[in-house]
Amino acid sequence: MTAALTVVPTPIGNLGDITERSRRALADASVIACEDTRVTRRLLHHLGIVAPRLVVVNDHTERDAIAAVCAAIDAGERVVLVSDAGTPAVSDPGWRVARAVIDVGGEIDVLPGASAAIVALVVSGLPTDRFVFEGFVPRKGRARAERLDEIAAEPRTTVLYEAPHRVARTLADLAVRCGPDRAAAVCRELTKLHQEVRRAPLAELVEWAEGGVRGEVVVVLAGAPPAAPPDADDVDAALRRALAEGLSRRDAARRVAAELGVRRSDLYERTVEIWPSGG
Repeated sequence: MTAALTVVPTPIGNLGDITERSRRALADASVIACEDTRVTRRLLHHLGIVAPRLVVVNDHTERDAIAAVCAAIDAGERVVLVSDAGTPAVSDPGWRVARAVIDVGGEIDVLPGASAAIVALVVSGLPTDRFVFEGFVPRKGRARAERLDEIAAEPRTTVLYEAPHRVARTLADLAVRCGPDRAAAVCRELTKLHQEVRRAPLAELVEWAEGGVRGEVVVVLAGAPPAAPPDADDVDAALRRALAEGLSRRDAARRVAAELGVRRSDLYERTVEIWPSGG
């Protein structure tokens, strides 16, 4: 097998955002693996392209579709992978198909194009030099709580997707973990006629979202601020705990330096001052 699968991004809202390369790839395809045939047919009709054979690749069919896609590639057909909007396999079905093609020796070609995560990140006005993409957070239970705790502690800007009817709850959960003043942005209906970007502290966004949110949504959250450096009382308390456990002054200084991010050379003499005769 040679280069055989082309991954084609589609517009996230504005159909004018289709690239010429994507248009050509769709026109030349003999098989299109797509998330929803109705959405893909509408796009092809808009582009004036007669729909070739469509293979459904969604959360329920992706594993079964792998065989059909690989068989089409093996038969020499030109296969394109799309999702309903944006770049396939990014919080959408498709990555298992791409992985399967690679595993059997095929090459994949990914065209550049629309991505809601990148558009939201840039338009949010939050730092873009380092960021984390979380996709959709779990809906409930321990998995959700643990993921939100991780996001709240993340020092980099975080981009996540959320269903419109769960936005208010997710923002409220983040406000509890991050504090009401953490900066964030809610980006709604990106590139569409009614695009809306709200940039505000989490508390304000929670109040806004409680009125109901419609459309496709991306939430961008500012990173956690750096922890305040430990003060003298914090250092002394940590040293006393370590010494009370029976550690030597040297080992106590080493452990506390690692825990609190302070210089070990500053701590040994302090252990002598606070623990002159063993407590």
